Amino acid sequence: MPLTSYSPADSKTLLARYYDLPQPDDKIQLMYVWIDGTEEHLRCKTMTVSKEPKSHLDCRLWYFDGSSTGQAEGSNSDVYLKPCAVFRDPFRRGKNKLVLCETYTYDMKPHATNHRKLCVEFMEKAKSHQPWFGIEQEYALMDIDGYPMQWPKTGFPQPQGPYYCSVGADRALGS
Repeated sequence: MPLTSYSPADSKTLLARYYDLPQPDDKIQLMYVWIDGTEEHLRCKTMTVSKEPKSHLDCRLWYFDGSSTGQAEGSNSDVYLKPCAVFRDPFRRGKNKLVLCETYTYDMKPHATNHRKLCVEFMEKAKSHQPWFGIEQEYALMDIDGYPMQWPKTGFPQPQGPYYCSVGADRALGS
């Protein structure tokens, strides 16, 4: 039997205490963030520096063990983190930063999971065309039985026409 119980609320309270600790002006935490070998999840590691970076060019190249993130074999497992953007860290106070990174193999070639590098190259070639991109997030609300909400229990619903960008309880199901 555990001596203490764990509660997420306790965890948040404890974490808030650490966030509230004073931080010297010459101790800036840079959290390097990258996409791991699953190409779905983020990883990060933090370094402390004495001078606040003004851009990604002020952040040094770093590395990690790619065999632990699904990005390298046991031999030659160093994967390099090349900073490409810096943002104020919204979670930690002070001058701390989030450093978004591209990944490179031990021999400094873009890693197979580094799709940003190729995208930047194509965007540079197409910049005179002023391309636009939109992000569309699709999701389904699930009923308690595990089926999509208000779908027929046998078969499929009608085509999306009436539901797409719809308003009203008879069309925007679950809203």
